[in-house]
Amino acid sequence: MLDVLVIAPHPDDAELGMGGTIAVMRAQGLRVGVLDLTDGEPTPRGSPQTRALETAAATRELGLDWRDNLGLPNRRLRATLAARADLAGVIRQTRPRWLFAPHWVDAHPDHTAATRLVTAARFWAKLTKCDLPGEPWHPERIYHYACVHLKLLVRPAFIVDISATWEVKRRCLACYASQFPRDAPPPTVLDRVETAARWWGAQTGVAYGEAFTAREPIGLRNLGGLF
Repeated sequence: MLDVLVIAPHPDDAELGMGGTIAVMRAQGLRVGVLDLTDGEPTPRGSPQTRALETAAATRELGLDWRDNLGLPNRRLRATLAARADLAGVIRQTRPRWLFAPHWVDAHPDHTAATRLVTAARFWAKLTKCDLPGEPWHPERIYHYACVHLKLLVRPAFIVDISATWEVKRRCLACYASQFPRDAPPPTVLDRVETAARWWGAQTGVAYGEAFTAREPIGLRNLGGLF
């Protein structure tokens, strides 16, 4: 069903970490979905209804093929057996080739819990003789996007050129007005996101980039995509 499933602890994490790359993938014809694990609430300016409307608007900007929410508890996200079964069921039903999850080192407990959950659910999704929905499925790779609450300079495995899709990322982040208010004192979250994108782009000689890491080796069939 999907080529790529991006798993986000909260609505807006997928857009913050890899909104430009999602837009690149969609432009290349890949089928991309996002699974938000929680509704992200409570927050100082948000509400479940507001966040749902903002997420729908960002989803339209990105042109996603699929998006859903697993309904796990915000601020108390844990990699429980029940959550693992729920996520493994989604993986079996959407059958993505690649999974994307947050970086495994972070100050936010929800982010690190999400990555532990993704790793375990990927394994469970391939099991036979179980009561999970759908047929067994094992995504080929897990990649990790940089959406962290630490001032941490992660050494990337690769950087995606998002120069052509930066405006898409900017617009989809602007949809989350309750989380990124325009009247916040500078540097705002969006200011920091742009600075990071310019920094990663500069490392590879392009205007904007997004960084990704991997704990498994990355194989190439040819060198045509390198720059």
